[in-house]
Amino acid sequence: MAEHIASGLLEACVVVGASNDKLKELYESLQQENGVPLPLLDPEVLQVHAPPFVTKENMTEPGIGHFSRGQRRRSFIKKKSNRPGVAPGNTKSSEGSTGDVSVPKDLDLVALPQLCFPASPSQEMRKRCKDKMQVQRKPHQTCLPRGLQVSKQLKDDHFHFLVFTDVFGNQTHGVVVHYYRLIQINQLFQEGAQHQNGHVHKHPQFYAPYGVCIISKHPYYTALKDCLSCLLGQLKTCRMADLDERVKEFSAKLALVPIPPPGPLHVMFTLRPLTIVLPSREDKDRPVIDLDLHLPFLCFTPRVLLQIITSILTEQRLVFFSSNWARLTLMAECFMLYIHPLRWQHPLVPTLSRQMLDFLMAPTAFLMGCHLNHYQEVATETDDLILINVDEGTISSDHADIPEAPRAAAECFKRRRNGLHLHYDVEAVHQGACMDINDLRMRRRRWQENLNWEIQKVTLEFIVNIFRDVSDHLNYEHRVFNTEEFLKTREPVDQQFYKKVLESHIFHSFLKDRLSRKTDAFTRMELSTRTEAQKMKAGVENPRRPTMQEMARKYNCPENRLSKRLGTSLPNLGEEKHLSIPRHASVTKAKAIPDISLDIPAKQIKIFKLPEFPPPLVYQYVHHYYGEVTHQLGKAMASLPTGDSSLLARYYYLRGLVNTLNSKRLEALSDFQNLYKTDVELFPGELVRTLVDSLQKEERAQAERRSELRRLLCKLKSDEKSELVTDDHVKKFQLPKISMHLEEFVTCIQESGIVRDMATIHRLFEALTDGQQKVVDPELFRVFYTFWRETEAEAQDVHLPSEVIEHLDNNECVYKLSSSVKTNHGVGKIAMTQKRLFLLTEGRPGYVEITKFRDIEEVKISAASFLLLRIPSLKIKSSLRKEVFEANLKSECDLWSLMVKEMWAGRRMADDHKHRRCVDMEKYGTFPLPHEGHWSIPLVIFQCKTFAKDTHTLLLPHDPANCPSVENDPQHMQQALANVLLMDAVVGCLQSPKATVAASKLAYYDKMKKEVPMMVPKTTVEALKHRINPSLCMTTPQTVDVLLYTPGQLLLSDCDLDGTPKLWCALRHGTVVVFDAASWSMQQNCIQVGTKQLNCMLGLDQEQVWIGSQDSVIYIINTRSMSCHKQLTEHRAEVMDFALEEKSSKYSHTQVYSCSADGFVIVWDVLTLKVKKQFHLDCEGLQFLKLYNGTLWCGARDCIMEVRKSGALHRKLSLPEAVMSTNTTFSSFLLLVEAGEIWTSFSDSGELCVWALTDLTAPSNRIILPECTGVTCMIKVKDQIWVGCHGSSPMPSSVSGKIFVLDSESCNVRKELQAHTDSVQALCSAENRYVFSGSAKHDGKIAIWKVE
Repeated sequence: MAEHIASGLLEACVVVGASNDKLKELYESLQQENGVPLPLLDPEVLQVHAPPFVTKENMTEPGIGHFSRGQRRRSFIKKKSNRPGVAPGNTKSSEGSTGDVSVPKDLDLVALPQLCFPASPSQEMRKRCKDKMQVQRKPHQTCLPRGLQVSKQLKDDHFHFLVFTDVFGNQTHGVVVHYYRLIQINQLFQEGAQHQNGHVHKHPQFYAPYGVCIISKHPYYTALKDCLSCLLGQLKTCRMADLDERVKEFSAKLALVPIPPPGPLHVMFTLRPLTIVLPSREDKDRPVIDLDLHLPFLCFTPRVLLQIITSILTEQRLVFFSSNWARLTLMAECFMLYIHPLRWQHPLVPTLSRQMLDFLMAPTAFLMGCHLNHYQEVATETDDLILINVDEGTISSDHADIPEAPRAAAECFKRRRNGLHLHYDVEAVHQGACMDINDLRMRRRRWQENLNWEIQKVTLEFIVNIFRDVSDHLNYEHRVFNTEEFLKTREPVDQQFYKKVLESHIFHSFLKDRLSRKTDAFTRMELSTRTEAQKMKAGVENPRRPTMQEMARKYNCPENRLSKRLGTSLPNLGEEKHLSIPRHASVTKAKAIPDISLDIPAKQIKIFKLPEFPPPLVYQYVHHYYGEVTHQLGKAMASLPTGDSSLLARYYYLRGLVNTLNSKRLEALSDFQNLYKTDVELFPGELVRTLVDSLQKEERAQAERRSELRRLLCKLKSDEKSELVTDDHVKKFQLPKISMHLEEFVTCIQESGIVRDMATIHRLFEALTDGQQKVVDPELFRVFYTFWRETEAEAQDVHLPSEVIEHLDNNECVYKLSSSVKTNHGVGKIAMTQKRLFLLTEGRPGYVEITKFRDIEEVKISAASFLLLRIPSLKIKSSLRKEVFEANLKSECDLWSLMVKEMWAGRRMADDHKHRRCVDMEKYGTFPLPHEGHWSIPLVIFQCKTFAKDTHTLLLPHDPANCPSVENDPQHMQQALANVLLMDAVVGCLQSPKATVAASKLAYYDKMKKEVPMMVPKTTVEALKHRINPSLCMTTPQTVDVLLYTPGQLLLSDCDLDGTPKLWCALRHGTVVVFDAASWSMQQNCIQVGTKQLNCMLGLDQEQVWIGSQDSVIYIINTRSMSCHKQLTEHRAEVMDFALEEKSSKYSHTQVYSCSADGFVIVWDVLTLKVKKQFHLDCEGLQFLKLYNGTLWCGARDCIMEVRKSGALHRKLSLPEAVMSTNTTFSSFLLLVEAGEIWTSFSDSGELCVWALTDLTAPSNRIILPECTGVTCMIKVKDQIWVGCHGSSPMPSSVSGKIFVLDSESCNVRKELQAHTDSVQALCSAENRYVFSGSAKHDGKIAIWKVE
């Protein structure tokens, strides 16, 4: 069959034991020296079997396999070094020798005999054993209890497991069984040798041990163990002469078993008398789990379990010990699975033979396993090893430190572990007896799979709890992790663990995945276990400060009432011991992990049973077997319910694999091509490329004639050309050592994590280089960076009395605290949060509110008289108080004046532009409003008569008119806060009289208020509800190309994780950002679909979002997993638009029309993703599709066409002569069928044309839009036409993006809305109640408008 293209379950099968020559020598020596103890022998490789077992060339010789009997019986060890390698399939060595066993290429068996009999002694050890036995010492006192030793009694079979790792880190796995077989004397000696003088001598019976090792690329320990159990039944009953053929047949059968792809499909096959199941991987990033994951939980206490896991994470040198060889590998593999998705990067040798003990002297980190008899020897002769006794359940080390797990994560792990049900007999006590062994095994396997799933969730949550905050210290653009800042946020008791982990290779690999925004098990668990506060924090880029809620939880002890920084200037704080409170006091309570449910159901599993195995050494039978497998797979596909693409993809993959093994390359390529439509994640790129390269000339010609294969070949070629080297480096932030110009300064600031916005960094550069050469000195940057971080650290120490916290909102943070100053309300410190200023009075600490920023009317500096001095003072006038607040801030006065004015201006900008965030969801909750089976924009129930006449009133969340005091930080306020904190750092690091002048260059909003009056038109203020920033996690604003709103689901099934409404935003370069429309928090900050611009989006059935790209591919995103698993590749030019045709009857399927710029229209069946039809339209740049009443309207750059569903042109509307001279094109069109009109717009013209549908040749009604140079998009909402356009000025400081709202009947402009500083690129409606608008990159924001 197909060689070296696809592999099955078996990689090789090796038989190890003592050769006939050795057994003959042993027998003769035992005859001469009666009573001598049985010695230990050196194991040798006796047989090696590896696929392919049959090929088309040897079909006429069905009995011929790989190796002749003479070869299989020869020693492997003696002659391996003196012979060249023999390719698999050859039956003779290249030198014609029959004295050796042929070994498949790339299979190194030098150490295998020792690992199959790991207690076999070396020559020196064997001599010591012999000498000591001669002085009547018992063998078990000096030699290990197992090894290759002939026995006078038949012993029990014994299994153990192996892991082989090559120099590249690739692993193969082995399962070994030892069994004993009676030595047949007549086979050791020539016939008649045992007859003397006509008498038959009775010889003593001896039993020789043999080892059979199955080697596989996949860790199917349980399945392979079951396979060997089936083989043992045959080997024990067959003749010695037939043993070779039995093993070979067994190996050939296993080679016929295909490996199931990742996902919910397992493979089952029968080896008499057992039925064996090969479980699949859960996803492509997870390893196969075919062992009992709870074994370590039975052997170790939770504390020891955690110590072993943390020792692995910190890359210690670990050695497992057990008296049972089988436990060693299983324990090691379990712990490797516990740390998933982190990966062990060092030597993994769970089974060390006696000859390999010197491996323990290796200077690097490793994980190895030894027999328990070596425990004292290893402990005495080695240092810095962590010794783990599996049998006793203990862990010890004389010199190495065993790190404790982070406390909060450990406590959560222990709680989860106590909820696990680890004993099958206890769980199955209510069940009756099972009469069928396979039913009994299936019942036990289901229990084990459920338990394994629960353990995976517990251990994964533990890993997530340890590393959840890593993402807060990553800079994705420059691939930087700020190690020092991350460590500062860890608890003191956890510092030792984190310092070691951060230096490990494991963590470095983990960082690569995080910086690449990999969506793996860690990412999914981290998202699903976020608290509401963490969800809100994820969408906000604020400097890190403790909120009032966190502060109240953290300092709940009487001695923790005041912090060092706050309390040192107050006169009555008591003894000094109260001033030296650790910053992270009350660790357990402060960092306790909330008990979030891990109710993540396991996926439903389907099992595909393979047909009965044929005679595996005859080509015709094997060929027919593969044909039967493909037939059964075809029947399974046909029986699937329509739309079950997940299972369908697995069947396609499995059939493609079987066709590959059967050398049916074209059929295999066709199956793999179908994976694009069912689950592109399964697409085996390397295998497909190998298949394509192996195509014969005739096969390649056939592939070119088949359209789907021709597309596949073209895509493979284009992918090869566009393949880029992935940048996966990870940098640690380091302070600069040379002077920096602007470009280097921008990079350094972004890497440091101080601020990300490019414009803000430019203003900071101007402030730090005020009046100097335009470079930043490294020493100046060091002082600036140190001041910034120290201020951040000091903010963690700020603790307010409970009486003060009561006056503040839960989400407020203290960002700036003045020194103790005299005010007209007494002596105290001025505190600034993101919402207000207040005074923390001295003496008995108290709270005096100064003002909220939105209530400020005036801020000015004056001079207060004190004796003969004039002391600078700050005066703040509030609209809610008659009295002006005055504070003698002395040298701080100028800085505080700058900061307060900036916050005031930012607050005004946020209020004028409704740049708000969401309500406090924990405080008010949400209520779903039914709307045709969905719930629309979520509402908030306020149980308060202040907001409405009734007690229970449904209000829009975060509507400023209704709930003015519960909004979270608006993004303008976030920017103003960043400016204020940068001002503080600039003044702190410059320490010069001109420092305040330099800092004033950061006063962006105050400068805007002075230079440009912030007068927003009344119509804009009334209609604009919110603005959100989809580019929040990026260094520069991005163009919003497409917007899509998907409503939530009223009723959720158990498997649904999220049914909230969502806003999908397509940015440049294939990036999709998703907002939770219930809270406007960023739900998914980056879904990458290709690298080109995205042109259109369409939501389907609450479960799919179709996205058309400039790279000619339609990407289909699963809204539950938030991942792109399907692609439609039939288009040959950029996909421009979609049109949805609903089902015409309950028996029909939903269809989607898609168009591409080359004029092709394709009709898709949504359930099957098959092409129903396609046709071509003769036009220039097809851009738009509209479907109404069975007629398709297609918009191109030069015309608009009415087309029958068959593709026949019915009518055509060309560009009007009035605009043809301007070189413009159609930019969009709308159908108003009820009014009998079609509205058109133009890319470079500020006018709309309204045409009569009944007569497209009649003159149009022209509408001129004021101050508009081109229209980009139009949508119809109720009886209104919303038009997005661009103005004449591309400058970011001026309004160049406008939205016109027109009456569809009178064609008059009702409103002119201004909320963007760049052209409006996208519009979409939320159930005719709200409109979302997205703008180009100079603005890059999304505005949310209320529809009247």
